Amino acid sequence: MFRRREAVPFSFVAEADRFRSNVTPPPRERTTVSELAARSLVGFAVIAGLAGSLLLGLPALAPDQSPSHSQQAEAAPGH
Repeated sequence: MFRRREAVPFSFVAEADRFRSNVTPPPRERTTVSELAARSLVGFAVIAGLAGSLLLGLPALAPDQSPSHSQQAEAAPGH
């Protein structure tokens, strides 16, 4: 079996490297003050949530300290 390759003109390959689009993208819209405030509030809420979970979770992650009294169940005599 033989493979059939389609010929590509050399000029097409050469032009492909320097092809540039003549369509310019639209200019970026400026962010308004309300959008900027909303983004900063969302960022603040995320950071506050992470800090709060860290503060509340640290006591649970701390190694157990030996309590002054141990909680052992004592069976009542005769029961």
